[in-house]
Amino acid sequence: MNTKTTVISQEQLQQQFAFCHKIRQYWLDKNRIPTAYVETYGCQQNEADSQQIRGLLSESGYAIQDSAEGADVVVMNTCAIREHAEQRVFGNLGALTHTKRRHPEQKIFLCGCMAGQEQVVERIRKSYPHVNGVFSTHHLWQFPQLLYQVLTTGKRTFYTQDEAGSIAEGLPQLRDDTLKAWVSIMYGCNNFCTYCIVPYVRGRERSRKPEDILQECRELIAGGTKEITLLGQNVNSYGKDLDCGMDFSDLLAQIAQIPGDFLIRFMTSHPRDAGKKLFDTMAAYPKIAKQLHLPFQSGSSRVLKAMNRHYDREQYLELVRYAKSVMPDLVLTSDVIVGFPGETEEEFEETLSLISQVGYDALFTFIFSPRAGTPAAAMEDPTPKEEKNRRFDRLCALQNQISETIHEGYIGKTLRCLIDGTDKELLTARTEGGRLVRLPGDPNLIGSFAQVTITGSTTWSLTGQLEP
Repeated sequence: MNTKTTVISQEQLQQQFAFCHKIRQYWLDKNRIPTAYVETYGCQQNEADSQQIRGLLSESGYAIQDSAEGADVVVMNTCAIREHAEQRVFGNLGALTHTKRRHPEQKIFLCGCMAGQEQVVERIRKSYPHVNGVFSTHHLWQFPQLLYQVLTTGKRTFYTQDEAGSIAEGLPQLRDDTLKAWVSIMYGCNNFCTYCIVPYVRGRERSRKPEDILQECRELIAGGTKEITLLGQNVNSYGKDLDCGMDFSDLLAQIAQIPGDFLIRFMTSHPRDAGKKLFDTMAAYPKIAKQLHLPFQSGSSRVLKAMNRHYDREQYLELVRYAKSVMPDLVLTSDVIVGFPGETEEEFEETLSLISQVGYDALFTFIFSPRAGTPAAAMEDPTPKEEKNRRFDRLCALQNQISETIHEGYIGKTLRCLIDGTDKELLTARTEGGRLVRLPGDPNLIGSFAQVTITGSTTWSLTGQLEP
């Protein structure tokens, strides 16, 4: 695996913009406006990547549509975290044979994390001849060149070489939402958790320069963005590869001092790199949401060691205790894996006891999914699927009960919420902690902060009334 970071030069980017202009001229010569559809699977980082893909397509003259039917270009931006996600992609990719039959000139591309796996690329070559091109995350910035080659030669083209992870500043972005924005502050991961494919498909950690991040945030805020979520596979590692004397807490503080009425969120944090400085910074600045996603993955120290997580149960609990001590209203969410190879019933009970002890507002729960090429995929795994399913159901039932109790405690409180959309006849809003609230009100309020009194709750959401 190539581990050296490559900074894409402005000259290289200008070459890609030249391809955008060539593509635009290609369609002008045909006297029509082409259309494109981008389908995204997986995490927020993939969503952010898709915004750049749409930006490049728009720069190339494409109108973005919301379905694959009739589109001149279809891009599937994929996730490789779990087997179920991959199988969905293969199924939907196969179904595109029908859209291509009805629109023979349609060009189909696969990108994202799956495109970083050699076995996936070979499967596409052999079994999916209707796919015109494949490019890994390292080659996203070269998509215009790839698209131009496919359009003008008709040949299938693959950009999947094991190249260094790159940083390309200045790519256009076509955002789905002006109210909320994702800002990638770093890419890749150095942690190599034994179950995770991310370091292999997204490369090693590489941070954007702080001045580039700050400028992007200023532009978003000036344009009316009310909520910025900073993204990275492990945001706490930000700056370790830069010689600028700034870590993630410092970056947070600088963004929080930008003038304007907005909130900052971030994900995902790794417990090994989270600490008092981060939590003190969160507590000190009102613009930093008191919301923390801190994956624990297992309540068993032995399992955590087998996962290569670099912390144990007590270290994790101490982090939570300190975070809650400086932010009493902290909304805490996490990830947990059920059925890691070798997990015993007693170790699973340790996970349940940690959940009960911490009292998470919500959990993202997963049954272990072996990923080819990771150490965990080769570990002995004697626990039957049925037993893993039983444990998963028990865990979900426990968390649902905790979430329901926590949400009931909101009733009667008045909270500052961002009105962000509609759900049928009701408005939707988010609390500072990211909890969903449904409430009656004028749609003209969308995009503003408002005081909302919570009047009811369910396991997954709240209801409220606007304060006059």
